[in-house]
Amino acid sequence: MKYCQTLLFLFLSINLLGQFNPKPDKYQHYSIIKKKDTINFHLYSNDKIENTNSILLFLQGSGPEPFMNIKKEGKMTYIKSHIPFDLEKIPKNFVFVVISKKGIPFSTINSEFKATKLFYENESLEYRANQANEVLKYLIRNLVKKPKKIIAIGHSEGSDVAAKLGTINKDLTHIGFWSGDGNTQYYDFTLFIRKEIQKGTLTENQGKVKMDSLLNQLKEIEADENSISKFWEGHTFRRWTKFSEAAIDNLLQIKIPIFVTACGKDESVPIESTYLIPIEFIRHKKNNLTFKVYPDYDHSFIIWQKNKPEYHWMDVFEEFMKWTND
Repeated sequence: MKYCQTLLFLFLSINLLGQFNPKPDKYQHYSIIKKKDTINFHLYSNDKIENTNSILLFLQGSGPEPFMNIKKEGKMTYIKSHIPFDLEKIPKNFVFVVISKKGIPFSTINSEFKATKLFYENESLEYRANQANEVLKYLIRNLVKKPKKIIAIGHSEGSDVAAKLGTINKDLTHIGFWSGDGNTQYYDFTLFIRKEIQKGTLTENQGKVKMDSLLNQLKEIEADENSISKFWEGHTFRRWTKFSEAAIDNLLQIKIPIFVTACGKDESVPIESTYLIPIEFIRHKKNNLTFKVYPDYDHSFIIWQKNKPEYHWMDVFEEFMKWTND
Protein backbone atom coordinates (compact mmCIF):
# COMPACT_ATOMS: atom_id res chain seq x y z
CA MET A 1 0.00 0.00 0.00
CA LYS A 2 1.76 3.11 -1.20
CA TYR A 3 0.70 6.64 -0.60
CA CYS A 4 2.41 9.79 -1.85
CA GLN A 5 3.15 11.89 1.18
CA THR A 6 3.68 15.59 0.49
CA LEU A 7 5.34 18.59 1.98
CA LEU A 8 3.57 21.93 2.36
CA PHE A 9 5.38 25.10 1.42
CA LEU A 10 4.24 28.62 2.27
CA PHE A 11 5.35 31.81 0.56
CA LEU A 12 4.62 35.31 1.81
CA SER A 13 5.90 38.02 -0.56
CA ILE A 14 9.54 36.98 -1.10
CA ASN A 15 10.20 35.38 2.28
CA LEU A 16 10.16 31.60 2.43
CA LEU A 17 8.38 30.33 5.54
CA GLY A 18 8.35 26.66 4.60
CA GLN A 19 11.06 24.03 4.46
CA PHE A 20 12.34 24.32 0.87
CA ASN A 21 11.67 26.70 -1.98
CA PRO A 22 9.90 24.58 -4.66
CA LYS A 23 10.66 27.18 -7.40
CA PRO A 24 7.76 26.35 -9.75
CA ASP A 25 8.74 29.19 -12.12
CA LYS A 26 12.31 27.90 -12.52
CA TYR A 27 11.40 24.70 -14.37
CA GLN A 28 11.68 24.40 -18.12
CA HIS A 29 8.87 22.40 -19.71
CA TYR A 30 9.26 19.98 -22.62
CA SER A 31 7.04 17.59 -24.55
CA ILE A 32 7.77 14.48 -26.57
CA ILE A 33 5.02 14.08 -29.16
CA LYS A 34 4.50 10.59 -30.53
CA LYS A 35 1.78 9.27 -32.81
CA LYS A 36 -0.56 8.21 -30.02
CA ASP A 37 0.98 9.90 -27.01
CA THR A 38 2.43 13.09 -25.58
CA ILE A 39 4.92 12.90 -22.73
CA ASN A 40 5.38 16.09 -20.69
CA PHE A 41 8.51 16.48 -18.58
CA HIS A 42 10.10 19.28 -16.62
CA LEU A 43 13.72 20.26 -16.07
CA TYR A 44 15.47 22.23 -13.35
CA SER A 45 19.14 23.08 -13.15
CA ASN A 46 21.32 25.26 -10.95
CA ASP A 47 23.32 26.09 -14.07
CA LYS A 48 22.44 26.45 -17.72
CA ILE A 49 21.25 23.10 -19.04
CA GLU A 50 23.85 23.21 -21.80
CA ASN A 51 26.55 23.33 -19.09
CA THR A 52 25.34 20.16 -17.34
CA ASN A 53 26.93 16.77 -17.91
CA SER A 54 24.70 14.46 -15.84
CA ILE A 55 21.02 13.62 -15.39
CA LEU A 56 19.01 13.06 -12.19
CA LEU A 57 15.53 11.65 -12.78
CA PHE A 58 13.00 11.59 -9.94
CA LEU A 59 10.09 9.14 -10.22
CA GLN A 60 7.38 10.12 -7.74
CA GLY A 61 4.90 7.93 -5.91
CA SER A 62 1.29 7.04 -6.67
CA GLY A 63 -1.76 9.18 -7.28
CA PRO A 64 -3.05 11.74 -9.79
CA GLU A 65 -1.47 14.81 -8.20
CA PRO A 66 0.10 17.73 -10.09
CA PHE A 67 3.63 18.49 -8.94
CA MET A 68 2.54 21.91 -7.67
CA ASN A 69 -0.77 23.08 -6.22
CA ILE A 70 -0.59 26.88 -6.16
CA LYS A 71 -3.08 29.07 -4.35
CA LYS A 72 -2.95 32.85 -4.62
CA GLU A 73 -4.78 35.12 -2.21
CA GLY A 74 -3.92 38.76 -2.70
CA LYS A 75 -0.20 39.16 -1.99
CA MET A 76 0.04 35.70 -0.48
CA THR A 77 0.94 32.57 -2.43
CA TYR A 78 0.65 29.07 -0.97
CA ILE A 79 2.42 26.23 -2.74
CA LYS A 80 1.92 22.58 -1.99
CA SER A 81 4.74 20.67 -3.69
CA HIS A 82 5.02 16.98 -4.46
CA ILE A 83 8.72 17.36 -5.27
CA PRO A 84 10.36 17.04 -1.84
CA PHE A 85 13.86 18.17 -2.85
CA ASP A 86 15.81 21.22 -1.79
CA LEU A 87 16.56 22.21 -5.37
CA GLU A 88 19.46 24.41 -4.35
CA LYS A 89 21.31 21.25 -3.27
CA ILE A 90 21.05 19.60 -6.67
CA PRO A 91 24.68 19.53 -7.95
CA LYS A 92 25.30 22.19 -10.61
CA ASN A 93 26.45 19.66 -13.19
CA PHE A 94 23.10 17.81 -13.02
CA VAL A 95 19.84 18.51 -14.77
CA PHE A 96 16.96 17.47 -12.49
CA VAL A 97 14.02 15.81 -14.26
CA VAL A 98 10.43 15.02 -13.31
CA ILE A 99 7.79 13.54 -15.61
CA SER A 100 4.07 14.28 -15.51
CA LYS A 101 1.81 11.28 -15.43
CA LYS A 102 -0.63 10.94 -18.31
CA GLY A 103 -3.30 13.64 -18.18
CA ILE A 104 -1.80 15.39 -15.13
CA PRO A 105 -0.65 19.03 -15.40
CA PHE A 106 2.60 20.25 -13.87
CA SER A 107 0.70 22.67 -11.65
CA THR A 108 -2.70 24.07 -10.79
CA ILE A 109 -3.45 27.64 -9.76
CA ASN A 110 -6.44 28.40 -7.54
CA SER A 111 -8.20 25.20 -8.57
CA GLU A 112 -8.54 21.61 -7.45
CA PHE A 113 -7.48 18.97 -9.92
CA LYS A 114 -9.61 15.93 -10.57
CA ALA A 115 -8.13 13.06 -12.55
CA THR A 116 -9.78 12.24 -15.85
CA LYS A 117 -10.41 8.93 -17.59
CA LEU A 118 -7.17 9.50 -19.54
CA PHE A 119 -5.09 9.19 -16.38
CA TYR A 120 -6.76 6.01 -15.17
CA GLU A 121 -6.51 4.35 -18.59
CA ASN A 122 -2.73 4.89 -18.62
CA GLU A 123 -1.94 4.23 -14.95
CA SER A 124 0.45 1.30 -15.21
CA LEU A 125 4.01 0.24 -14.41
CA GLU A 126 4.80 -0.39 -18.05
CA TYR A 127 3.54 3.01 -19.18
CA ARG A 128 5.49 4.95 -16.54
CA ALA A 129 8.70 3.02 -17.24
CA ASN A 130 8.34 3.60 -20.99
CA GLN A 131 7.68 7.31 -20.35
CA ALA A 132 10.91 7.56 -18.38
CA ASN A 133 12.85 5.65 -21.02
CA GLU A 134 11.66 8.00 -23.78
CA VAL A 135 12.55 11.07 -21.71
CA LEU A 136 16.07 9.82 -21.01
CA LYS A 137 16.61 9.04 -24.69
CA TYR A 138 15.43 12.54 -25.62
CA LEU A 139 17.73 14.20 -23.08
CA ILE A 140 20.77 12.27 -24.28
CA ARG A 141 20.06 13.01 -27.94
CA ASN A 142 19.21 16.68 -27.55
CA LEU A 143 20.26 18.31 -24.29
CA VAL A 144 22.87 16.41 -22.27
CA LYS A 145 24.97 14.58 -24.80
CA LYS A 146 27.37 11.89 -23.57
CA PRO A 147 26.35 12.33 -19.90
CA LYS A 148 28.79 11.15 -17.24
CA LYS A 149 26.02 9.93 -14.96
CA ILE A 150 22.35 9.09 -15.46
CA ILE A 151 20.67 8.51 -12.12
CA ALA A 152 17.08 7.46 -11.46
CA ILE A 153 15.56 7.79 -7.99
CA GLY A 154 12.17 6.14 -7.53
CA HIS A 155 10.19 6.65 -4.33
CA SER A 156 7.22 4.51 -3.23
CA GLU A 157 5.37 3.54 -6.43
CA GLY A 158 8.20 5.24 -8.26
CA SER A 159 10.60 2.63 -6.89
CA ASP A 160 8.78 -0.02 -8.93
CA VAL A 161 9.12 2.25 -11.96
CA ALA A 162 12.86 2.71 -11.36
CA ALA A 163 13.33 -1.07 -11.12
CA LYS A 164 11.40 -1.64 -14.36
CA LEU A 165 13.27 1.20 -16.06
CA GLY A 166 16.55 -0.44 -15.11
CA THR A 167 15.62 -3.46 -17.25
CA ILE A 168 14.89 -1.48 -20.42
CA ASN A 169 17.27 1.48 -20.34
CA LYS A 170 20.93 0.65 -20.79
CA ASP A 171 22.23 4.20 -20.24
CA LEU A 172 21.42 4.40 -16.53
CA THR A 173 24.45 4.43 -14.25
CA HIS A 174 22.80 4.35 -10.78
CA ILE A 175 19.37 3.56 -9.34
CA GLY A 176 17.79 4.68 -6.09
CA PHE A 177 15.03 2.33 -4.96
CA TRP A 178 13.46 4.24 -2.05
CA SER A 179 10.64 3.06 0.23
CA GLY A 180 9.66 0.24 -2.07
CA ASP A 181 8.86 -3.39 -1.45
CA GLY A 182 10.56 -6.41 -2.95
CA ASN A 183 7.46 -8.53 -3.35
CA THR A 184 4.19 -7.85 -5.13
CA GLN A 185 2.29 -4.99 -3.51
CA TYR A 186 -0.55 -7.40 -2.72
CA TYR A 187 1.68 -9.22 -0.25
CA ASP A 188 2.10 -6.08 1.86
CA PHE A 189 -1.50 -6.25 2.98
CA THR A 190 -1.08 -9.75 4.35
CA LEU A 191 1.99 -8.61 6.28
CA PHE A 192 0.13 -5.72 7.84
CA ILE A 193 -2.65 -8.05 9.03
CA ARG A 194 -0.12 -10.46 10.57
CA LYS A 195 1.62 -7.53 12.30
CA GLU A 196 -1.70 -6.47 13.83
CA ILE A 197 -2.12 -9.99 15.17
CA GLN A 198 1.41 -10.00 16.58
CA LYS A 199 0.80 -6.65 18.31
CA GLY A 200 -2.41 -7.98 19.82
CA THR A 201 -4.70 -5.47 18.11
CA LEU A 202 -6.34 -8.41 16.32
CA THR A 203 -6.99 -11.91 17.60
CA GLU A 204 -6.06 -14.88 15.43
CA ASN A 205 -9.74 -15.38 14.57
CA GLN A 206 -10.20 -11.70 13.75
CA GLY A 207 -7.06 -11.83 11.65
CA LYS A 208 -8.34 -14.86 9.77
CA VAL A 209 -11.59 -13.08 8.94
CA LYS A 210 -9.66 -10.03 7.75
CA MET A 211 -7.23 -12.15 5.73
CA ASP A 212 -10.04 -14.12 4.07
CA SER A 213 -11.72 -10.83 3.17
CA LEU A 214 -8.45 -9.54 1.70
CA LEU A 215 -7.91 -12.64 -0.43
CA ASN A 216 -11.46 -12.43 -1.72
CA GLN A 217 -10.90 -8.79 -2.58
CA LEU A 218 -7.74 -9.61 -4.51
CA LYS A 219 -9.61 -12.30 -6.44
CA GLU A 220 -12.26 -9.73 -7.32
CA ILE A 221 -9.60 -7.29 -8.55
CA GLU A 222 -7.88 -9.89 -10.70
CA ALA A 223 -11.21 -11.05 -12.12
CA ASP A 224 -11.92 -7.50 -13.36
CA GLU A 225 -8.34 -6.46 -13.96
CA ASN A 226 -8.93 -3.60 -16.41
CA SER A 227 -11.71 -1.82 -14.53
CA ILE A 228 -11.18 1.90 -14.02
CA SER A 229 -14.58 2.38 -12.41
CA LYS A 230 -14.00 0.06 -9.45
CA PHE A 231 -11.67 1.28 -6.70
CA TRP A 232 -9.93 -0.33 -3.75
CA GLU A 233 -7.74 1.51 -1.25
CA GLY A 234 -7.87 4.67 -3.34
CA HIS A 235 -6.78 3.06 -6.62
CA THR A 236 -8.62 1.49 -9.55
CA PHE A 237 -8.62 -2.28 -10.03
CA ARG A 238 -6.61 -1.67 -13.19
CA ARG A 239 -3.92 0.20 -11.30
CA TRP A 240 -3.53 -2.64 -8.77
CA THR A 241 -3.15 -5.29 -11.44
CA LYS A 242 -0.79 -3.15 -13.53
CA PHE A 243 1.48 -2.61 -10.50
CA SER A 244 1.28 -6.16 -9.11
CA GLU A 245 4.63 -7.17 -10.63
CA ALA A 246 7.21 -8.03 -7.95
CA ALA A 247 10.06 -5.49 -8.02
CA ILE A 248 12.61 -8.15 -7.08
CA ASP A 249 12.13 -9.81 -10.48
CA ASN A 250 13.28 -6.60 -12.17
CA LEU A 251 15.97 -5.66 -9.66
CA LEU A 252 17.73 -8.97 -10.14
CA GLN A 253 18.10 -8.25 -13.86
CA ILE A 254 19.96 -4.98 -13.27
CA LYS A 255 23.75 -4.88 -13.35
CA ILE A 256 24.42 -1.25 -12.36
CA PRO A 257 24.66 -0.11 -8.68
CA ILE A 258 21.37 0.01 -6.77
CA PHE A 259 20.75 1.87 -3.50
CA VAL A 260 17.74 0.47 -1.60
CA THR A 261 16.26 2.22 1.44
CA ALA A 262 14.05 0.56 4.05
CA CYS A 263 12.39 2.49 6.86
CA GLY A 264 11.56 1.02 10.27
CA LYS A 265 8.50 3.23 10.80
CA ASP A 266 7.13 2.86 7.29
CA GLU A 267 3.35 2.37 7.48
CA SER A 268 2.89 2.10 3.72
CA VAL A 269 5.51 -0.52 2.85
CA PRO A 270 6.35 -3.08 5.56
CA ILE A 271 10.08 -3.34 6.06
CA GLU A 272 9.77 -7.14 6.07
CA SER A 273 8.89 -7.01 2.38
CA THR A 274 11.91 -4.87 1.54
CA TYR A 275 14.24 -7.34 3.27
CA LEU A 276 13.42 -9.78 0.49
CA ILE A 277 15.73 -7.73 -1.75
CA PRO A 278 19.09 -8.28 0.01
CA ILE A 279 18.19 -11.90 0.65
CA GLU A 280 17.56 -12.55 -3.04
CA PHE A 281 20.70 -10.66 -4.06
CA ILE A 282 22.73 -12.84 -1.71
CA ARG A 283 21.00 -15.97 -2.98
CA HIS A 284 21.75 -15.02 -6.59
CA LYS A 285 25.32 -14.01 -5.68
CA LYS A 286 24.85 -10.45 -6.94
CA ASN A 287 27.00 -7.71 -5.41
CA ASN A 288 25.63 -4.50 -6.98
CA LEU A 289 23.27 -3.74 -4.07
CA THR A 290 23.63 -1.22 -1.25
CA PHE A 291 20.88 -1.83 1.32
CA LYS A 292 20.35 0.89 3.91
CA VAL A 293 17.91 0.69 6.83
CA TYR A 294 16.70 3.84 8.57
CA PRO A 295 15.11 2.56 11.80
CA ASP A 296 13.35 5.79 12.81
CA TYR A 297 12.14 7.10 9.45
CA ASP A 298 8.65 6.72 8.03
CA HIS A 299 7.72 6.20 4.38
CA SER A 300 8.90 9.69 3.39
CA PHE A 301 11.99 9.80 5.65
CA ILE A 302 10.24 11.75 8.40
CA ILE A 303 10.72 11.31 12.14
CA TRP A 304 7.63 12.26 14.11
CA GLN A 305 8.23 13.88 17.51
CA LYS A 306 4.99 14.58 19.39
CA ASN A 307 3.11 14.87 16.08
CA LYS A 308 5.71 17.31 14.73
CA PRO A 309 7.57 16.26 11.57
CA GLU A 310 11.35 16.24 11.36
CA TYR A 311 12.28 15.97 7.70
CA HIS A 312 15.24 13.85 6.57
CA TRP A 313 14.63 13.51 2.84
CA MET A 314 17.65 15.61 1.94
CA ASP A 315 19.84 13.70 4.42
CA VAL A 316 19.06 10.52 2.51
CA PHE A 317 19.59 12.30 -0.80
CA GLU A 318 22.99 13.65 0.20
CA GLU A 319 24.06 10.20 1.43
CA PHE A 320 22.83 8.72 -1.83
CA MET A 321 24.69 11.24 -3.98
CA LYS A 322 27.89 10.61 -2.02
CA TRP A 323 27.38 6.89 -2.70
CA THR A 324 27.16 7.57 -6.45
CA ASN A 325 30.62 9.13 -6.27
CA ASP A 326 32.25 6.24 -4.37
